[in-house]
Amino acid sequence: MAEDGIWHGGDLATARALFPEAPQPWLDLSTGINPIPYPLPALPLSLWTRLPGADDEAALLAAARDAYRVPHRAGLVAAPGTQILIELLPRLAPAGPVAILGPTYAEHGHAWRKAGFVVSEAAMPGDAATIVLVNPNNPDGRVLSRGELAELAARCVARGGLLVVDEAFADFTPETSIVPDLPAGAVVLRSFGKTYGLAGLRLGFAIGAPDPMARLKAALGPWSVAGPALHVGAQALADSGWLARAGEERARDAARLDALLAPHGRIVGGTSLFRLLETSAAAALFARLGRHGIYVRRFQNAPDRLRFGLPGDAAGWARLQVALTGDAPEASPSA
Repeated sequence: MAEDGIWHGGDLATARALFPEAPQPWLDLSTGINPIPYPLPALPLSLWTRLPGADDEAALLAAARDAYRVPHRAGLVAAPGTQILIELLPRLAPAGPVAILGPTYAEHGHAWRKAGFVVSEAAMPGDAATIVLVNPNNPDGRVLSRGELAELAARCVARGGLLVVDEAFADFTPETSIVPDLPAGAVVLRSFGKTYGLAGLRLGFAIGAPDPMARLKAALGPWSVAGPALHVGAQALADSGWLARAGEERARDAARLDALLAPHGRIVGGTSLFRLLETSAAAALFARLGRHGIYVRRFQNAPDRLRFGLPGDAAGWARLQVALTGDAPEASPSA
């Protein structure tokens, strides 16, 4: 659990404290990170022994611009993960109310409140000048169309505000991205680590008008992205074949997970990297899985919901099936 009290996935220290007798190793299904990561290339020693170079950053940005279909007129900034960008975005917005379209990733509201903004979290934006949303949404997978997002951006511009669209889970559904037709007043965040399964690399991007992107770049300072991250990111983002294959495979895995979870409640959404289960027995199911050494994501404000990430191998699928049903799994060619 984070020091600020916000619950996050991947917190195995909490899992171990809750279930000290659970079998090891833990099967962590509490995140929305691709469990089968992009294969790391061999890294030259020089990446670790010298400061990141301008050419390295330029190569990464060129690959990201192509992968995300960023218009030539738009600015693009690389950062050591999207979390730091979330923290910096309040510097770009004028004073005024901020609406977070929720329920969603809690760090967005937390960052704006820390910066002194009045924040409301609801399904509709109301009369806020600045609107923040995640598309596809975490945890329910809600998707707003490009047309709806363009209308929201126009509303924000008319009120002197900003539309922030966090597309952390858009890589496998590029048709949901607003980036190719980026409207005025919009800033888009893209996360590298989730789709490519390399969250520890710490790499993310902001896309928007040139002036606010220049302000973000200045706030980040020089050498903000590590040399190995520049190198791996450039190679992975240019590998469209890997992305296509991974998208197809994770979609099949998500369907397989739905079949396992269906007897235990109602699937109320998600993406191909996670599924959201609603059940009145959520607390009991969370505890049952925990006793089997399987950690899933629970929610402070939705005690009847659990989010499940994907197992990454046959052993993980087997453990989950046994924990859920008590039955040994059938062989699966996609395991």
